[in-house]
Amino acid sequence: MMRPMTQGILESSLYVSDLARSIRFYESIFGFRVISDFGGRGCALEAGSRQVLLLFKKGASRGIPSPHDGDGELHLAFAIRAEELSGWEAWLAENGIAIEEKKRWELGGESLYFRDPDRHLLEVATPGVWSIY
Repeated sequence: MMRPMTQGILESSLYVSDLARSIRFYESIFGFRVISDFGGRGCALEAGSRQVLLLFKKGASRGIPSPHDGDGELHLAFAIRAEELSGWEAWLAENGIAIEEKKRWELGGESLYFRDPDRHLLEVATPGVWSIY
């Protein structure tokens, strides 16, 4: 039997302390929109073509079917076009978000690293970061 294939990552989850604050952050900084509301437990945001970012309030899903919970500072990277990098630097500065690192990769790509309100490490990355991107 041949190994079945996937078509990529559909959804990723972040666990947040203040759900409303995190929704505002991802809506205002990235332009993501809520596509499903789970009440006080969390929500789903459209994060690109066929890509979903789930935000769950820490501890709000314990003891219910299909629980989601986690803790700690996680990392997500978002793909951007190379010509958008300087716009992202200016946008983050305009919104008072400190860039923790700007990195140029061996393959020519560049990344900006910064934090969300729960200190998750976020990255915007241009092509040339990985051999496949």
